[in-house]
Amino acid sequence: MSDVSLPGDWLERLARVPQSAKPEDLSRFLPPEEGGRPSAVLMLFGVDDDGRPDVLLTQRADTMRSHPGQVSFPGGSLDEVDDGPAACAIREAVEETGLDGDGVDVLGELPALYLPPSGFVVTPVLGWWRVQSPVSAVDPAEVARVVRVPLDELLDPDNRITTRHPSGFVGPAFTVRGLFVWGFTAGLLSRVLALAGLEVPWPTERVADLPPDVLARLQ
Repeated sequence: MSDVSLPGDWLERLARVPQSAKPEDLSRFLPPEEGGRPSAVLMLFGVDDDGRPDVLLTQRADTMRSHPGQVSFPGGSLDEVDDGPAACAIREAVEETGLDGDGVDVLGELPALYLPPSGFVVTPVLGWWRVQSPVSAVDPAEVARVVRVPLDELLDPDNRITTRHPSGFVGPAFTVRGLFVWGFTAGLLSRVLALAGLEVPWPTERVADLPPDVLARLQ
């Protein structure tokens, strides 16, 4: 594993991304002019007990109807009780991981993006875990795992590949902490880290098909 050191102003760099990021900077799938299911996800950054910057990820249960078994950010559909995407993202994160939402500071909202397979129009919300709290899978029927992944492991070139879906779709992926992170989550992580100036050069030419267990969940 390579040694990756984050600059001391890593959080400030991330906080600046929502101020300048355009939809096309983050994804090639942009929301339709009409329709789509409004939703939000929380990209929650913190510092673990060892002082390592990290991000909170979940792995969806294999029994979920949409995106079964995939690694994702906490999040879900906007409800009438939600005062916008940030409130939705934090509420969903509390419901899925048990974190204390009062300890989360919102850094900003990114432009809304589109998930063609499920029809969601997703607003990513960047958050700072100012006062951290224990997390775990609250409902195993919905979330199989909750994992805090150090950013230096995500940025490590040894943990990055380009993955290929049988449909021909190719995109970045991360192999960390026993997780295979691909699709929307990996693409968003990759772009946000790059826009923040944190990305470390990695072998984008290293292409691999989706692992058999990931493919099996898509059947």
